[in-house]
Amino acid sequence: MPRPLTVAVLAGAALLTRRALRRRVRVSPLWPLPALDPPTSGRPRSRALRLRVAARETVAEGVVQLRLKGRDLPGWEPGAHIDLVLPSGLVRQYSLCGDPADNSSYAVAARLVEDGRGGSREVHEQVRVGTELEVRGPRNRFPLVEAPGYVFVAGGIGITPVLPMLRALPEGADWRLLYAGRTRESMPFLAEIEEFGADRVTVVAGLPDLDGELAEVPERTVVYCCGPEGLMAAVAERFPDVRMERFTPLAASKGEAFELELRRSGRTLTVPADSTVLAAVRAELPDTLYSCEQGFCGTCQQRVLEGEVEHRDELLTDAERADSMLICVSRARSVRLVLDL
Repeated sequence: MPRPLTVAVLAGAALLTRRALRRRVRVSPLWPLPALDPPTSGRPRSRALRLRVAARETVAEGVVQLRLKGRDLPGWEPGAHIDLVLPSGLVRQYSLCGDPADNSSYAVAARLVEDGRGGSREVHEQVRVGTELEVRGPRNRFPLVEAPGYVFVAGGIGITPVLPMLRALPEGADWRLLYAGRTRESMPFLAEIEEFGADRVTVVAGLPDLDGELAEVPERTVVYCCGPEGLMAAVAERFPDVRMERFTPLAASKGEAFELELRRSGRTLTVPADSTVLAAVRAELPDTLYSCEQGFCGTCQQRVLEGEVEHRDELLTDAERADSMLICVSRARSVRLVLDL
């Protein structure tokens, strides 16, 4: 008869071995083969949260602010934004305009765009206090950097990423803001902005005089701009190094036609000059995942096997761009492109 101590030792060793094997198999289901790389296509960009709308407030004509409540929310810094997955499944990006020190809520503001693609109308008409929304992020591609001085130019709802920056600037910092809108009534957070003082803030109802307002900008001053595309283009013409935040794609449908091979599917097709890779692919493979169609969420990321890509997104890292693309906005720079689809 085995001794009780020997039996106990063997049983304990067997139990530890089984646990170790379970952990190893979870890491690599094909063990002892090596773990596979995570797929590129449709890969989530970040952990999603489920947050409830705790407050909804009209902060300007055609602009509502939502406060989304949670617990121990991921931290963020001025300039960051989140993705909101709306009840319909549409994904839209909104700059965080609350307090970065508050880890119990996120605040965003949305302007109603009458001739838009439907996201802002859904926020205004369907999202109410108590609505639960999926939230992705935060992400920040518009960070506040250290500089000897700052010039901020905001147009309308473009004030949302700028406002937390102004609050975060150290006392005594050299900065000024040009804030423009169609009317004063349409400009969110105007009262708070004007409290910074007329010596720092210029408010314009209508088209701003950029030649006059931005005539004297000292060297090494960092210029930030967020607003309508026309305003950002005009500022960029004067300041090529301007830091901009945009939530509309860079003319995704414009370019030369090119040949597209879907290697795994064995199909070759043409992407017209006035269409997108995503549209061409979904005509052949309708189950191809996509979401925002603006190059922000990363859902449509696909691996590139051959060809040169003209990247038009503002999401992928340089390393990711080496072998993948977001097919909703990016195009081929070469005459032929091969995707792992």
